[in-house]
Amino acid sequence: MKMDQKPTATLLELAAKSLLSNEPAAIHALNEIPRDLFVTLFNAAFLGGHKQMLKAMVRVWPFCCLHVGSLNTQESYYEILEAMIDGLQILPAQNSSSWGPKLRILDLRHDPDCGTTCSQIRTTFPFCFQSCIYSQRSILKIEEAQHNVRCLGTGNSESEPQSAQEPMELLVDISLTGTWRTEQFLSFLLSKVEQSSGSLHLCCRDLQIEKISAHKSILQFLDLGCIEHLDIDQAYLSEVTTLLARVINVSGLSLSNIPFKSYKGRNFRSFLIWLGQLDNLQEFSLSFFSLKDQLHRLLRVLPSQMDMLSLSYCDLSSRDVTVLSQSCQATYLRALNLSSNQIFSEADEPFQTLLEKVSGTLEHLEITNCMITDSTLSNVLPALSLCSNLRILSFAFNPITMPALKSLLQHLTHLMKLKYVIYPIPVHCYEEWNFRDTLDQQKLAKVQAQLNAMLQEVKRDDVNWTTFPE
Repeated sequence: MKMDQKPTATLLELAAKSLLSNEPAAIHALNEIPRDLFVTLFNAAFLGGHKQMLKAMVRVWPFCCLHVGSLNTQESYYEILEAMIDGLQILPAQNSSSWGPKLRILDLRHDPDCGTTCSQIRTTFPFCFQSCIYSQRSILKIEEAQHNVRCLGTGNSESEPQSAQEPMELLVDISLTGTWRTEQFLSFLLSKVEQSSGSLHLCCRDLQIEKISAHKSILQFLDLGCIEHLDIDQAYLSEVTTLLARVINVSGLSLSNIPFKSYKGRNFRSFLIWLGQLDNLQEFSLSFFSLKDQLHRLLRVLPSQMDMLSLSYCDLSSRDVTVLSQSCQATYLRALNLSSNQIFSEADEPFQTLLEKVSGTLEHLEITNCMITDSTLSNVLPALSLCSNLRILSFAFNPITMPALKSLLQHLTHLMKLKYVIYPIPVHCYEEWNFRDTLDQQKLAKVQAQLNAMLQEVKRDDVNWTTFPE
């Protein structure tokens, strides 16, 4: 079989495609088709952009949860999501299919590791492994409260309020970018939640914001306690601090282009205080944020056992790297990004010490555009070669020569977990270093050929050595 040959469709997939060839008839037959055909039919309808079919399927979905998972489509993506949301039964259904239980969690996030439905074996979650666990409006919290009332015997059938509709959850990632189509989707989303009169919980796990000031109304509407990953670009530090007070369960935080006036000011102190309240924080990224000689104050409030720390364009000094190498965070880091900082302008010993400290855990290292020279690289290579778990190394846009690049390759070939290296184009390939228009493509081709030959010679052609696209 050829590598690009598509696998043969299963009988279920062929049956689903046959049904979709006559969409009105397929919609009409949804109450009668076998339960086992629903997932396959949903996948085919999603990939084919059958919006009316998707809306109808959500309305009679015979399982407790429905996840987009790894599915993707070239069709109008927002229109497909809106069709699925429109199919939610936020009011008591007049007619229903013979199958049960009914849909209570609709997950519109793109997650390649999530299947279309979860196992219906009850665990600590009600029925879905993606259930919201933080919000008081989540199904989990509501059912726990109802269970406690029943166990305590404090309620009775006359006094307990009876909901016309069981609680439901809508899981979605939101990007507040200000584009017209995004704003239209958010407006539709919020109107659906308002129509539910409280029965539909909007659970946003991943929130991206450009310019907080332009999206204050939607931020007031969202339950920010649900957010696990927050990405903010272009905001005042006071705005960020206000938001941090509400995203208490966040595990991943990325901040970029956040201006402030003084390290000694109230805004910076408040920022550090609220940042220190994020006990679940595992990944922290800060860029275009001046921290020169102040990194110790930041590390003091960050959790000790962090997975990822990214500090690109933060004006870090050698002193800051020394502080980082002595910090408790350096013992556990799996990913570290110090790109676009002049950390080697004074000395490279602090960075060598840092590499030795993280050598047992580090998997991903980025030191792009740090003005690493041949002598600097030579000094840090012994420490770098100790990072036995390293999988990805990026150090493009550093002025090194071809001999230094060869030396790097020779030092790293014994790192068997290393699979991806983004290296700088050697200075001899440019008439004027790092100016794209002066790059000699023939010289670059010779460099690539030499590196490939060296990798083949030591039987490490499993490592992808590449440069950033020019």
